[in-house]
Amino acid sequence: MARKTAMRRTGCPINFGLEIFGDRWTLLILRDLLLQNKRRFQELLNSDEGIATNILADRLKRLEAAGVIDRSSDPADGRKVIYRATEKGVALVPVLLEIAAWGATHDAKTDAPADFVPGFKADRAGTIAAFTARLRDD
Repeated sequence: MARKTAMRRTGCPINFGLEIFGDRWTLLILRDLLLQNKRRFQELLNSDEGIATNILADRLKRLEAAGVIDRSSDPADGRKVIYRATEKGVALVPVLLEIAAWGATHDAKTDAPADFVPGFKADRAGTIAAFTARLRDD
């Protein structure tokens, strides 16, 4: 049975973004794909937050349907799948880095490296370029 395409609530650009990646799990999956270089279902499943397999599978399908990620067969094992960001997904790197910097600044219990926020604030463009280049070279 084919999935219905969801109707957009409004033409608001913030609403558009939230309809694609506006829940906790989707943002964490994007973090893992874009910032932590995870590519396989099992790698994403093993993240510290403990996502359920059905939620992970659903969010990956949604991100693929939205054109944010692609899936392809793993050349090392054709039975497995590799997920990669599309250009539309790579364009989210600055957003995720800004969220990470905000969280690291305001969370007293952050696990972010001590040099992340000062380094990011000193060279936002360079940090973003380093992440996006790695994703494009993948």
